[in-house]
Amino acid sequence: MLARELDYDFDASLVATKPAEPRDAARLMVVDRARGVIEHRLVRDLPSMLRAGDHLFVNETSVLRARLLLRDEARGRDTEGLLLEPSAEPHAWRILVRQAKRFGEGDMLSLSDAHGRDHGDRVELLRRDAEAWLARFHAGPAGGDIAAMLERSGLTPLPPYILKARKDRHEEIDDDDDREEYETVYAQASARGSVAAPTAGLHFTNALLDAIAARGVARSAVTLHVGAGTFKPVEVEDLRDHPMHRESYAISRETLATLRAIGGPRAAGGARVVAVGTTTVRALESIPAEAIERAQAFTGTTNIMISPGFRFRFTDALMTNFHLPRSTLLALVGAFAGMELMREAYATAVRERYRFYSYGDAMLIV
Repeated sequence: MLARELDYDFDASLVATKPAEPRDAARLMVVDRARGVIEHRLVRDLPSMLRAGDHLFVNETSVLRARLLLRDEARGRDTEGLLLEPSAEPHAWRILVRQAKRFGEGDMLSLSDAHGRDHGDRVELLRRDAEAWLARFHAGPAGGDIAAMLERSGLTPLPPYILKARKDRHEEIDDDDDREEYETVYAQASARGSVAAPTAGLHFTNALLDAIAARGVARSAVTLHVGAGTFKPVEVEDLRDHPMHRESYAISRETLATLRAIGGPRAAGGARVVAVGTTTVRALESIPAEAIERAQAFTGTTNIMISPGFRFRFTDALMTNFHLPRSTLLALVGAFAGMELMREAYATAVRERYRFYSYGDAMLIV
């Protein structure tokens, strides 16, 4: 597949800078693959589009306060950082640092929260590779581990396109609001490990989940920690040459037992596996067959590339947001919907002024 096949005409004014209020008031484009038909609904209509016996799968990961406001006190320089992944070294992470070459090994950078407060937490730059710095965290007077430091001194890791759109539109939104909004209602605090939200799940409210359950639709969960690589554009001509990012995931014994009972793709008209978000699809489609047979809790990592020609083992329907051009997420959607229908859906979304990306509207592909 060529990267240019993942391009589409786009209007930057469609980037959503905050979510719909309430969450389930977002628009929902329904794409019927069998009929080749596109319909326009709202997320709150989702229960009426599901059938008794369908099974909803969600990603319960929780978002780290992974965006860092850093200051080199010795030289009076400010910069920003973004957590990438934990290191095997104690209290250390790999982090992206803006203008990384301005800093050196041993530099100690202070952290300040979204309101400019310095809690005494520090980041020590240890060494640099081609992409990022390895940095060790040092707690201030309040103490605690890295998670505690991030809670008080980190910011919500909103994608760059939201931050840019807010700046261009002169919008100021408190990080306290983003902490609440950029998190699913079913996220588990014990699964806090993502540097980006599984955004299709942001549309759900507890009331919507109750309505779905009342419809006779069961719900199961996976955990896939979303990495910063999810935003990495495809910069090569051939998608096969794209260095796919790796993410960690975990599947509970209960979810594996459910998948074993469900079996492979369902017959037409039968109960369906409805995956909420591309991250849920990536987790489901990465599970080794032997893990499902054993039905014991499983953890692993995946760098699965899902593009046209991929054979889906479990996913029968997909709810997802609208994604960036030249992204692997768009390739996944094209693999599931079919490229021609996906292009039609995206052209329709632009024409009908759907709101795009992480805080934007959604699509249900059945």
